[in-house]
Amino acid sequence: MKTKTLFTCQQCGYQSPKWLGKCPDCQAWNTLAEEVVEVAGKGKSLVVTDNRPVRFTEVSGTEEDRLCCGIAELDRVLGGGVVPGSFTLIGGDPGIGKSTLLLQAVDRLARCGKALYVTAEESARQVKMRGERLGAAAPSLYLLAETSLESIFAQVKELKPDFLVVDSIQTIFTQALESAPGSVSQVRECAGRLMQLAKGQGIPTFIVGHVTKDGSIAGPRMLEHMVDTVLYFEGDPGHPYRIMRAVKNRYGSTNEIGVFEMKESGLAEVTNPSELFLAERPLDAPGSVVVPSLEGSRPILVELQALVSGSSFGTPRRTAMGIDHNRVSLLVAVLEKKVGLSLLSQDIFLNVAGGVRLDEPAVDLGVMAALASSHLNRAVQARTILFGEVGLAGEVRAVSRPELRVKEAARLGFNRCILPQGNLKNLESPVGMELIGVRSAEEALEGVFD
Repeated sequence: MKTKTLFTCQQCGYQSPKWLGKCPDCQAWNTLAEEVVEVAGKGKSLVVTDNRPVRFTEVSGTEEDRLCCGIAELDRVLGGGVVPGSFTLIGGDPGIGKSTLLLQAVDRLARCGKALYVTAEESARQVKMRGERLGAAAPSLYLLAETSLESIFAQVKELKPDFLVVDSIQTIFTQALESAPGSVSQVRECAGRLMQLAKGQGIPTFIVGHVTKDGSIAGPRMLEHMVDTVLYFEGDPGHPYRIMRAVKNRYGSTNEIGVFEMKESGLAEVTNPSELFLAERPLDAPGSVVVPSLEGSRPILVELQALVSGSSFGTPRRTAMGIDHNRVSLLVAVLEKKVGLSLLSQDIFLNVAGGVRLDEPAVDLGVMAALASSHLNRAVQARTILFGEVGLAGEVRAVSRPELRVKEAARLGFNRCILPQGNLKNLESPVGMELIGVRSAEEALEGVFD
């Protein structure tokens, strides 16, 4: 084997024969690091396997038997449970609760078989202390404080665990490469060999990944393509609530979320997040509106809070937390042009209470109602909800699954719903719920403040 030196970007994996101050691929500065790589000789033959092509109709297509880990919110995000041989990556900010959740999950999985928890960042004693606080006491749970991939594979071969957790992939290294742990080549090689282990022996494997300043998984983007499932842990440090969201899932939907609450005894499941997010909602307060957001198959009622005030600067401020600020600017322009509210010279602040992040356009109507309520200093009725997508022409467009949103609102005691006219077709009104269909944003605001 020959060796040569390459400079590899630690963010995107771009390789260059010489050092560059700026990566030509991801445009990041000072991210190229020198790495020694091995190059196969020209005379090396390809590895030949015994695999043969199989007819598509002859391949067994039965659903894999899933294993429930005992944490319903995690099972929901995974698509119904842990699939044998699956390879799952969990990322999130430092201290968000990744290791805590995995230790709780692997402790319950260890009651169905042997589980090996590889801790590469902490000692076994540190994990034991945290486990005692969480109530972990499975006799089939094994701890291994190791950073060498070869040593981990030797222990896996001897122990033959049914479940494997590696915390974290950035601190694992293989002796086959001379680069430092956490480098692109080390992360790529270690993840690739762990994937082969998971698929070859059918061991469900979880790995923890660090995140960069912008919130993405550290290391090469290839890492997310190699795994079967990518889970992100989100949460505001000022709130005890944590949201787990699947951004990739080969065994289920990528729209499902799991809601947890961080307590002294670990992460507790939140089975009814709507009541939790609305528990401290102020009644009859201008700028406060409740919207039903659909996360996968689960409708969640959250509160939008808006504050509109006169600007003391030449350029008014636009601040949005929990929602895309570009979308807010678009809706402000629609209110100015199509509804007639003078907002271009106003400071606008919008917040999604509880630290939740809303991405779907169905909350557009709620955002406009919250902004108009604060600007006019008129409160929206406490038992009214709104949902609908708003276009640039001021029209209100239909959204998906309106029946789930309306039923969730009726269950929590709401008696009035303003929704797109297109969603009223074949929609049965729950008992005690008044449905008001609207075609434009102006018509919707008239219905809110009538």
